[in-house]
Amino acid sequence: MPHTVPTSAPAPAWDQGSLKNPHQTADKARRVQRMFSAIAPSYDLNNHLHSLWLDHYWRRQAVRLADIKSTDIVADIACGTGDLSMAFYRVHPKYVIGVDFCHAMLQGACKKTTAVVERGISFYEGDALQLPLRDQSVDVVSIAFGIRNVSDWGQAVDEFHRILRPGGRLIILEFSLPHNPLLRAGYNFYFRRILPRTATLISGDKTGAYQYLPESVNTFISPVQLTQRMQKAGFSGVRAKSLTAGICYCYRGIRYA
Repeated sequence: MPHTVPTSAPAPAWDQGSLKNPHQTADKARRVQRMFSAIAPSYDLNNHLHSLWLDHYWRRQAVRLADIKSTDIVADIACGTGDLSMAFYRVHPKYVIGVDFCHAMLQGACKKTTAVVERGISFYEGDALQLPLRDQSVDVVSIAFGIRNVSDWGQAVDEFHRILRPGGRLIILEFSLPHNPLLRAGYNFYFRRILPRTATLISGDKTGAYQYLPESVNTFISPVQLTQRMQKAGFSGVRAKSLTAGICYCYRGIRYA
């Protein structure tokens, strides 16, 4: 019989070295893209289950703060499987554009929307650092739980400012950590010890995606730093609304000029 050489399993996208601070990893974008491609089929289930379905509430808050008008064009960046895009669509803006750089996630978004939507929403592959949209072409830019995954989040904020019209609103949803020290300790026990095991079991993930999640939150910038960067980019009226004891924040800024 011919001798066959066994093939080794591919290396995980994230290991203990890169997880010390994933935001400082030189090839972060490639790792993130590979990670989301792997977990796309079970992404919605894990999101809903491990947030105890609070992710629906957080998205509703984001839509409310966007103050959608019937003439608005919405660009939902890092849209993933399209949950926030659909939440915007349901309040009847003029049009919703979803953008993500992971093809597998966009496939999920397209399947989800094709069943219920005939027009008024579409999805495109694109990078948050170089969006396929013209200057001052949209009225609302949103990004839900994605700014943390961008390789240069500050450049992304500048890009969001570029595509917004004067008077346009930027809405950012992102995880943070609870304010209360005891609650934070309990949350991090769940976040670092329990969630990675159960989410990996459900997804069958081998990339380290659910080890990356808690570490990317714990090592990301503070709400103060994000609001300051929004102001530096040219946004006015910037505010950060704490949701669910600080587990999540919803940021809002307006481009006035």
